[in-house]
Amino acid sequence: MVYLAFLLFFNLISCFPSSSHAQNANLNLPLKSVNLGNWLVTEGWMQPSRFDGIVNKDLLDGTQVQFLSTRLNKYLCAESGGGTIIVANRASASGWETFRLWRVNASYFNFRVFFKQFVGLGNQGVVQAVLNGPTNSATFEIVRRNGDPNKVRLRASNGLFLQAQSETRVTADYRGSSWDDWDPSVFRMTIVTTLQGEYQITNGYGPDRAPQVMQDHWNSYITEQDFNFMSSNGLDAVRVPVGWWIAQDPNPPRPFVGGSSRALDNAFTWAEKYGMKVIIDLHAVKDSQNGNDHSGTRDGFQEWGDSNIGETVAVIEYLAARYGGRLGLAAIELMNEPLAPGVTFDALAKYYRAGYDAVRQHTYAYVILSARLGPADPQEFFSLASSMNRVVIDVHNYNLFSDMFSSMSVQQNIDYIYNQRASDLGRLISANGPRVFIGEWTGEFGRNDASMDDYKRFARAQLDVYDPATFGWAYWTYKCVYNHWSLKWMIENNYINLN
Repeated sequence: MVYLAFLLFFNLISCFPSSSHAQNANLNLPLKSVNLGNWLVTEGWMQPSRFDGIVNKDLLDGTQVQFLSTRLNKYLCAESGGGTIIVANRASASGWETFRLWRVNASYFNFRVFFKQFVGLGNQGVVQAVLNGPTNSATFEIVRRNGDPNKVRLRASNGLFLQAQSETRVTADYRGSSWDDWDPSVFRMTIVTTLQGEYQITNGYGPDRAPQVMQDHWNSYITEQDFNFMSSNGLDAVRVPVGWWIAQDPNPPRPFVGGSSRALDNAFTWAEKYGMKVIIDLHAVKDSQNGNDHSGTRDGFQEWGDSNIGETVAVIEYLAARYGGRLGLAAIELMNEPLAPGVTFDALAKYYRAGYDAVRQHTYAYVILSARLGPADPQEFFSLASSMNRVVIDVHNYNLFSDMFSSMSVQQNIDYIYNQRASDLGRLISANGPRVFIGEWTGEFGRNDASMDDYKRFARAQLDVYDPATFGWAYWTYKCVYNHWSLKWMIENNYINLN
């Protein structure tokens, strides 16, 4: 039986190029890695200045807005969340009163409502949300008042303005031009939340400017000197987030810009020069696996599912074919941070199996399966992984994004690492399953009163606890305007020492 298993293993690896064997022979686990966030997948919070050249940069795709009629003192609302008329009868605003922007240009937009219909015009100019996609009648100009940009009027495709005639009748048939509060066409716009991802920056700059803006960023944000710095300071790998549009280089669908594959080529060249490895992380998938801006979403709706499996596998096929023979390849991660319950276990398991098979057509590099965020067991894919070879489970740990951590003292946050995080990791390692990767963690945590010594102790705790992870760890991130998120800054300022 052992001999037969050996033959099966030998036959499997013999179908790969010799470079695939070499990349595995030179892989020393566990890895000490850093994420190259905000390089090939935009995350605006990490470098907000990238958006400064966009006109109306507060009205990008996915911005959620609410409109208060100054005459009625009531909010516009998609009745029943969509599928019928728009009314103006809500004294307060929540989901049904919130509209997500699809940006056509700096002034013209489509409005998407709670249940995903688009706002348009019906008979006699009645405003309704019944369209399944944007059409000519679903385009509106947001006219902002000079000196008071959140006082607005909405011009419809017929050239006339929306007016709240009454609480139950909103029409696009007003011809006046007043900005007085009694005017039925005047609204007070509230920006509830914004997105700053790849879709927002490329569509914001538009097809004439975005290609140069993105190319300049790729050429300057991460350079060969950074790989020299990383390798000199104890790091032996990088995790590189990429978006689904990379597979359609050099001409991805608008608004995305071609050229990110050439930047990833550079990462491999530099990594190999300085003795480092590369983990390719499919961070953004078409239709979004979690609704976050770093998933490449247009408007924040999480819509990835069974119907997307084929096209997502095609991205993995592209990456494996292009980089499967590179000596620097350590692993391909099939998807970053799928969010439960929107991404179901069954759909993700089906995709993980197909994605694994696609990688194995080209390379025997490790395949990383990200644990689902949300209400899901990080061990739920252990059984699937047991039927595969050289598979890793990725979990992400942040003492952030919850009031629990901000309510803890500095010492309690540190103790949480040594106790709860250590216990969680130990349980994963002892489960006799696949290798474990802490694919994201950071030196920032939920306190705004921490001293330098506090930050050093918090980072040290995580290094102590995560070092036993059997595949390794990756700090989020290499560069960031917020210092404690930036491993480069943390190393340069003696908060972290990896040598």
